[in-house]
Amino acid sequence: MKIAEFKISRYKNIVLPLGGLIFLTFLASKSCKIDFSDFGEGIVNGTFFIAKMFPPDWAAFPEMLQPTFDTILLALLGTFFGTILSLFIAFFAAANLSNPWVRNITRSLISIERSIPELFILLILITAFGLGAVPAIIAIALGCVGMLGKLLADTIEDIPPTLMDSVASIGANKIQIIAFAVMPEIIPNLISYALFRFEVNIRLSVLLGAIGAGGIGYELENSFSLLEYHRAFSALIIVLVLVFSIERLSSFFRNKLKNAIVLK
Repeated sequence: MKIAEFKISRYKNIVLPLGGLIFLTFLASKSCKIDFSDFGEGIVNGTFFIAKMFPPDWAAFPEMLQPTFDTILLALLGTFFGTILSLFIAFFAAANLSNPWVRNITRSLISIERSIPELFILLILITAFGLGAVPAIIAIALGCVGMLGKLLADTIEDIPPTLMDSVASIGANKIQIIAFAVMPEIIPNLISYALFRFEVNIRLSVLLGAIGAGGIGYELENSFSLLEYHRAFSALIIVLVLVFSIERLSSFFRNKLKNAIVLK
């Protein structure tokens, strides 16, 4: 009897949630007016389109080195300024460094920023500054605040109170507490978070480049617009290699940083 009850219980725990998920998926597909019969035709059309891109335009690779370098610079500068801005905002968003009113307001602003896509921010900045690298760098920097500001604020709040109290007990002011108690504790996390955000910003800079920021993203979008599919494939290869290389490099440095912290 117990074995039968166990089988029924296991049946309910697996099949019922799965059935509910399938039913919700079906309702969602109907609400979005998804026709699953179109998938087969779409795969065939996509295969023919990809076939048009072969082979890549090998002569275009040297011409795309400068746009690739511009894309890296966009992500690098945006990450640098965004990390600095996020650090200052994190001081106001941490409960152990600011009063509750300031913390709640700052946390709310961080949440609002995180809910606004960088593309929308870029479109507003393009209206103000025009096309180019400047609005893209500002958009990437502001995009860092929503992620890094929250992570750094949480890291600051996790600092043991005894450490900050010991520095304050010898007469240190707020700035000295930040310099001698907070910063040494959060620098490893700060570097790790910034490296991870740099990975995200590389992909983001490609996307922003396609709508006016320049770089390899612009080359990719412009090639498709001119129906130069072989050149577009060359740009796509560079994007894939760039994103993969940056991710591997960033992961390497983060692992080195973690090992250094463990050994210390």
